[in-house]
Amino acid sequence: MHPNPAFRNEARARHIDFARERAFGVLAVSTQEAPLLSHVPFLLSEDAGWADLHLVRSNPIVRALKQPQSARIAVSGPDGYISPDWYGVDDQVPTWNYVAVHLTGVLAMRPVEELRGLLDRQAADFENRLLPKPPWLASKMTPDALDRMMRMIVPCRLTVSDIDGTWKLNQNKPDVARQRAADHVQSAGIGAEVGSLASLMREAKI
Repeated sequence: MHPNPAFRNEARARHIDFARERAFGVLAVSTQEAPLLSHVPFLLSEDAGWADLHLVRSNPIVRALKQPQSARIAVSGPDGYISPDWYGVDDQVPTWNYVAVHLTGVLAMRPVEELRGLLDRQAADFENRLLPKPPWLASKMTPDALDRMMRMIVPCRLTVSDIDGTWKLNQNKPDVARQRAADHVQSAGIGAEVGSLASLMREAKI
């Protein structure tokens, strides 16, 4: 997380809403060598006390879960390069604006009996966002095909102990400079979801 407090004033509820809406992040588990990373969709509980996910059995993280492990899910949002020329203010330097929320806690395997329910809940969460498209259901698969797929994955749960976030949107710049930079991000930005980033920059407050 960025150390500047100007970028860390958002309410915990906003972090939670952001993470729940994105529902995808980088799961990190420490080892004696390099950290183990996996890109995973997840479901965040109503009270944000836990995040459910599944992993392929061959994933090295699964092998590390003989015992529960400290872990973190990094959830990234819009991001983009900011040219100092865009501010219209002297003595500025290039930077990168972004939104990120971290869910930190303990990752553990769940009973395999919970897997089907997790898959159904996860599919329903995303399929409902596609309405009026008729939702896809696991029951559309033949039982043998579904069983084969389910044998390849395992259910896991991150019990969340901390939620932290950075919303780096030029809150430390004069309002006019920030708005000017947002206009340039919108029209010529380098990054991901630059339109959304520009909107967030325009709305940002210290």
